[in-house]
Amino acid sequence: MTAGRRRIVAGNWKMHLTVPAAVALGRAIQQGLPAAPAAEVVLFPAATALWALHELLAGETRVALGAQTAHWAPEGAHTGEIAVSMLEGCCTHVLVGHSERRRDAGETDAVVRRQLEAVLAGGLRPMVAVGETLAERESGRMAEVVSRQTTAAFSGLGADAVRRCTIAYEPVWAIGTGRVATVEDAGAAIAGIRKALENVAGPTADTVRILYGGSVTPQNAAPLFAAPGIDGGLVGGASLDPAAFCAIIAAAE
Repeated sequence: MTAGRRRIVAGNWKMHLTVPAAVALGRAIQQGLPAAPAAEVVLFPAATALWALHELLAGETRVALGAQTAHWAPEGAHTGEIAVSMLEGCCTHVLVGHSERRRDAGETDAVVRRQLEAVLAGGLRPMVAVGETLAERESGRMAEVVSRQTTAAFSGLGADAVRRCTIAYEPVWAIGTGRVATVEDAGAAIAGIRKALENVAGPTADTVRILYGGSVTPQNAAPLFAAPGIDGGLVGGASLDPAAFCAIIAAAE
């Protein structure tokens, strides 16, 4: 972590939890946090639970809310999708380009860029996910893939827009598998992401926080967060356990 970049620990709840269960988890996390956590905390619940959690966390300054995705169009015939305007007033962040969206919904680099622009235009804060598959890593293409995804997302954006973004490096082979990148591997990938960002954003790149995601646990969080260049974590499965998630947040002190 670089001075001036506050750490972030984000929880991506994916397609889990009914609305009552999501509210109960949000309440448990809220109760488990210290009065002033060192890290910024963001929760990404399923869209069905966003408004209920917004009401639960009204006035809560320690926890922010985000949507797991948003469509690039302002409105229209896009059944099942969510426009950025529909999120205004109930969350502040939007997760863009997660590998599961790239895989399940066919979101290409070009689509991710359109989503990123829509989120920025709507006044929300994007968290852009990048990362390579196992096949790409084993073929020696990790640096190429994360550089391509980063460049496609950020090329040509103004400095003010870039500053509002966060990047999450999530090696696809480590998501939900129990496998985790070594500190050295994660650090190398994140250094490559920052270099690609510098190439398109110049000195502004140094203000952007880059997180690690992929089977983050209370056991491996501290060494990951202590590594140079890693500004926090995007947590999947462990964010569904309030004690584990709060322990990961504490590791970001």
